[in-house]
Amino acid sequence: MKRRLWHFHGGLKLEGHKHISMTEQIRPAPVPEQIVIQLQQHIGAPAEPIVKVGDRVLKGQQIGRASEFISAPVHASTSGTVVAIEERPVTHPSGLKAMCIVIDSDGKDEWIELKPREDFESLDPSELRNIIRDAGIVGLGGAGFPSFIKLNPGPDRQLETLILNGAECEPYITCDAMLMQEQPRKIIDGLLIMKHALKARRCIIAIEDNKKVAHTLLVNALHEHEAEFIDIVQIPAIYPAGGEKQLIKVLTGKEIPSTSLPIDAGVVCHNVATAVAIEEAVIFGKPLISRVVTVTGEAVAYPRNLEALIGSPFRLLLEACGWHEDQTAHVIMGGPMMGFALPTLELATIKTTNCILAQGKKQQDSQPIMPCIRCGQCARVCPVKLLPQQMYWYAHAHEFDRLQDHHLFDCIECGCCAYVCPSHIPLVQYYRFAKTEIWAQEKEKLKADQARKRHEFKMFRLERKKQEDEERKKRKKAMLKKTQASGDSEANSKKAAIEAAMARVKAKREQQEAVKKNVDNLSEKQQAVIAEVEKRRKQPVEEKNDKDSGDKD
Repeated sequence: MKRRLWHFHGGLKLEGHKHISMTEQIRPAPVPEQIVIQLQQHIGAPAEPIVKVGDRVLKGQQIGRASEFISAPVHASTSGTVVAIEERPVTHPSGLKAMCIVIDSDGKDEWIELKPREDFESLDPSELRNIIRDAGIVGLGGAGFPSFIKLNPGPDRQLETLILNGAECEPYITCDAMLMQEQPRKIIDGLLIMKHALKARRCIIAIEDNKKVAHTLLVNALHEHEAEFIDIVQIPAIYPAGGEKQLIKVLTGKEIPSTSLPIDAGVVCHNVATAVAIEEAVIFGKPLISRVVTVTGEAVAYPRNLEALIGSPFRLLLEACGWHEDQTAHVIMGGPMMGFALPTLELATIKTTNCILAQGKKQQDSQPIMPCIRCGQCARVCPVKLLPQQMYWYAHAHEFDRLQDHHLFDCIECGCCAYVCPSHIPLVQYYRFAKTEIWAQEKEKLKADQARKRHEFKMFRLERKKQEDEERKKRKKAMLKKTQASGDSEANSKKAAIEAAMARVKAKREQQEAVKKNVDNLSEKQQAVIAEVEKRRKQPVEEKNDKDSGDKD
């Protein structure tokens, strides 16, 4: 039964130029004398180095661990000695520098001890995801998103469809087509592992209708597995049918909004090369240290696909295919539509390097750039339904806020707009420039916000310390005042007691003087009476003393 297919907006029918690199099987690339492993070869935070200069490392050994949740580790792609951990120019359109680990090969290509898990169906999905994460596997179709994240649907989500993307729609690139021809069973094994991790209900392998040999070999391999829940679907070879959202639209009819992810619609999409990497990681225990790279172009004598170690210099791979440097106009990483020109061939391959295109000087477009004539062709072919013409004006004028209002970051940089532009305006370059500037501004804004927050916290801390000091001084002053008040009260009490005592003494003295004065003023007769009274008062005491004395005798 033939599956119903849908159509996405826009797109182009392009000449493939694929046959020139599919005349022979995939060959292993030479082992370089020195490899350069970038710590960021994926979407997300860069890896953190866990080796130091002078360490000897083995092939497959982890040399950089994931620093955050959205990150991926990196591994040594051959055995040797770490000679540098430093910033170097990296394989990126910006041409900027980033941290890299440089390893001098010892020529032994000595592996670490591998831990294969052939019984993957007995593993818990979370354990499978951890194996895939530790292997450093990212999307090999171009984006480089960490694969273990896309294999986690969440506890409350039921995944309906797992799509394996074999729609290699860009001209010249044939690495996925060759994988489907030479390793169809590994692709299906990888798909089964991903299905187990996702608990998906059904699986679809999408392949373009111009890849007849690959389709036949995949169908034969599928019959050996007898997996009825897997469909192999041929789709029209229209560029960019290999885009994630475009492929989902073609196969399911579902439109994925820019604010949503495919998993929100019950769909997950992975690349066929990613499936092979996952099969290698789980079944054989091998981390992602190599990938198939198409080396092609008019300036290459023997276009072919190479199994290249991650970190290999571009020059080495080109020379392995009979590269004519004097006939080369540009060397592009990727295809002619979405790739970017390499500023130097001393740069190293990364996990997302799928093609090296050496354009001949005859291929070089020498037509001058002319003003936009507002023909609207760019909007008609845009697969994301954007307004490329309007976006170009805002990018050219550096009006980045207005550019974002036109959904700049929905642009997949497919190059359809630039391809059909009669004025030969390099539209995608303007969009990339604008994205880079906006990211730089966001980064600077983030730094400024962090600096502002640090300053505000410092001022808050100083103000709090000032208040605490003032409160401490107030408490000390109040305590001192209380102590002084207590001392004054005690002194006053003592003073009052002394004054009271002195008053009593004075009163007694005055009383005695008054008595004496009164006695002096009495008549002789009165004085005699007083003396007699005194005499009688004293007499009993004297008699008692005499009696006591007699008793003793």
